[in-house]
Amino acid sequence: MQTCAQMPGEMMLAAVYHGNRDLRVEQVPIPVPRADELLLSVHATGLCGTDAAEWQHGPHVYASPCGAPHPVTGHRGPLIPGHELAGHVVARGRNATGFPDGTLVACGAGFVLGEDRLTRGGRPHLSGCYATVGLQADGGFAQYCAVPARTCIAVEEMRPDTVALAQPMAIAVHAIRRGRVRDGERVVVVGAGGIGAFAVAAAVGLGASVVAVDLDPARLEVARRLGAAEAIAPQEAGDVLGAAAGGDPADVIVEATGSAAAWGMVAATAPVGCRVVIAGLQDGPRSVDLRTLSQREHELIGTNAHHGDVDLPRALILLRGRREGWGDVAPVAVPLSEIVDRALLPLVERRAAAIKTLVDPWASAVRPTNTTPCGA
Repeated sequence: MQTCAQMPGEMMLAAVYHGNRDLRVEQVPIPVPRADELLLSVHATGLCGTDAAEWQHGPHVYASPCGAPHPVTGHRGPLIPGHELAGHVVARGRNATGFPDGTLVACGAGFVLGEDRLTRGGRPHLSGCYATVGLQADGGFAQYCAVPARTCIAVEEMRPDTVALAQPMAIAVHAIRRGRVRDGERVVVVGAGGIGAFAVAAAVGLGASVVAVDLDPARLEVARRLGAAEAIAPQEAGDVLGAAAGGDPADVIVEATGSAAAWGMVAATAPVGCRVVIAGLQDGPRSVDLRTLSQREHELIGTNAHHGDVDLPRALILLRGRREGWGDVAPVAVPLSEIVDRALLPLVERRAAAIKTLVDPWASAVRPTNTTPCGA
């Protein structure tokens, strides 16, 4: 951990997004935390499909590096991405209390600036006042990051690399919660990638019997280790989804790939009374047979982001509870200098070997992660 006294002048290294396929590692000023913010020395930050899509085709979700100020955060100019971060507190604003120097925190990244009917109704992540560190404000692909204190949870007795997985796990926890998964239900997770693998763990943690579906045998093996009762290829999934080969049909299907083919399979085979959770972001409109949806009483459920006060604590419980740790999900952390070649391009080109890749802004070379439980 780098402390305030160890800061190299007033500058730091960061990966800065200047636009489509333009991510540069630069020296930039260390941020000064606002009154309600913590300044973190970033330990590690996960890279996800949103980051890859924004680098390849954006900006769509990212605040525009050359447009008007973002309407919620006011961010203007090039953006430091990275919304799946963990770090240690090194400074704070005058109103950010309860986080002493050196505290390891999980950052949920999402926050609201304002109030409307959705924030009052307990769904702040859907509010027009909602924004995310690393998407609409500078994030964790940097040695230091200023984050709202209210997005953070202090963590003890967990490895920092494991804590960096808390935000994507919270996304999966939220998707499973949206699907109202209950003990004893049969859940099919289509896609065992970054969110799908965590969705398997979240559903298993509630006592569900989970079937994981993926093209990649290595991901299916990870899904088995995460507790999936079955792990199968898509060509085998039709019988499982509809229970045509006997056995219980799916109570809940989580579509976590965002692919047209996966949606087509789910739409064609979802059994009567099934709840279908759309966790993968589709890249275009998809057809829905409303007559079938009505007659078979399907529920089509969207899920977006997470509710930090509810989903992030549950995510940390799940992460802390896995005896083997999470090295099979996130085996390495790459330095900022290799973020494009070792993290972004493999995701864009669909050849990523790891389910999740972390970025260590202090590293000079690729390093193995340490996600084993403390004391192991």
